[in-house]
Amino acid sequence: MKPWIHAKISAIKFGGVPKDYLPIHDFMDSSKSAHADVRHRCVLHSAFGIYIVEKVFGTNITNSKGKDVSVRDIAEQHVLEDLGTIPSLGDWLKEMKLETWMGGPKIRKEVISMKPDGKDEVTYEVDVSKSPLSRNKRYPWPLSD
Repeated sequence: MKPWIHAKISAIKFGGVPKDYLPIHDFMDSSKSAHADVRHRCVLHSAFGIYIVEKVFGTNITNSKGKDVSVRDIAEQHVLEDLGTIPSLGDWLKEMKLETWMGGPKIRKEVISMKPDGKDEVTYEVDVSKSPLSRNKRYPWPLSD
């Protein structure tokens, strides 16, 4: 379903007008911008995704009628309308194939050099030769801010 349709249903269910709910439904479907088939739903259409939506929008919103509405209830209704159930993140990920690059690069050696200001700079030379994402690059990661 499109966010506007979800928002119209929310207005009927919780009161107010669709515009009260549109930002939540837009956010829940925002992963479509990165992946345009139904697999985009694995990002926020789960129990964990609902938790994230609540962290972003707060515990409640106040609709245009002055009624406080649970963000969790809005997000759960969205997922139920799309999937008929609220899956766990594990439900989405259990069939995902593990790839070597998902574990991150393996550290080859630590390189310490002196910067002009007298502070040590630590970088790591990493082996990314098995990563399909990049080849033979050097990544600097400071140990602290």
